[in-house]
Amino acid sequence: MPADPRIIDVQLDTRTIIWRNADVEQERRIAIFDLLEENHFAPVGHDGPFKVVLRVEDNRVAIDVQDAGGAPLDTVRLGLARFRRPIRDYFAICDSYFQAVRASTPTQIETVDMARRAIHNDAAELLVECLAGKIEIDFDTARRLFTLICVLHIK
Repeated sequence: MPADPRIIDVQLDTRTIIWRNADVEQERRIAIFDLLEENHFAPVGHDGPFKVVLRVEDNRVAIDVQDAGGAPLDTVRLGLARFRRPIRDYFAICDSYFQAVRASTPTQIETVDMARRAIHNDAAELLVECLAGKIEIDFDTARRLFTLICVLHIK
């Protein structure tokens, strides 16, 4: 296990993002803040801490792993096919959640939020599974990384 298995900086390759509304931008900021506050990120064969760049290339998500100085260490690529439905479902439930926050009762908001968390949790488990043997991450780190992967898919 790396001596310091954590992410100290994360960037998104924004070339694929056309626009982000205020709600999405807030989700991105929160995910990055929470990720940098506490995470477990241990790429196989490398000692941390790490800088990470997330990007989409050739229908895959690429996770560029760098050392603390920014020198490239590895790139892990995951096919997006397994993530298409969770991303689509997460976008749909987030839209419902943001609408509910503006116009619904607290009970309705809570119901939508529970569904949103369930979809997010399932996607995080899928991410942990897909990274197994390449990068060891904990559940909370996977949740935050999934949020950032979703941001990359906004067209």
